[in-house]
Amino acid sequence: MTSIYDIEVTTVDGESVVLGAYRGQTLLIVNVASQCGYTSQYTGLEAMYRRHKDEGFAVLAFPCDQFGHQEPGTEAEIKQFCSDAYHVTFPLFSKIKVNGPDAHPLYRYLTSQKKGILGQSAIPWNFSKFLINREGDVVRRYAARDTPEAIEKDLTGLLK
Repeated sequence: MTSIYDIEVTTVDGESVVLGAYRGQTLLIVNVASQCGYTSQYTGLEAMYRRHKDEGFAVLAFPCDQFGHQEPGTEAEIKQFCSDAYHVTFPLFSKIKVNGPDAHPLYRYLTSQKKGILGQSAIPWNFSKFLINREGDVVRRYAARDTPEAIEKDLTGLLK
């Protein structure tokens, strides 16, 4: 795999999409869960998306159930929860694994591009985030505790 834009993903509605569809946009890719201590970050992610979507920015959310069984729902339940509880309008994708031998190719790519704390590749928890510039480069990796509000200064620098 030579580029993030070569990776195929599946939307929460079951449609296949190649990330090349997002070429030229700044992206924040997040592994999410509906029963996580960080779930309230959906509010900040949605606000950031609404503020900057017309500038070529998208949040791409990938539900993950690998951490404490915090995303037990089906795709339909996840979509309904995100809509009802947080009014999410940014793209949601099907549930994936982010670590281990069954990790989705997207997360194998992301973690190969930017290591975490102490050089770790593995995703330590839900709501870990990757900021991708308009050229498709992974420019920064954030921990779950890093809020969307704290990330915004890095984002706005990429949108100029």
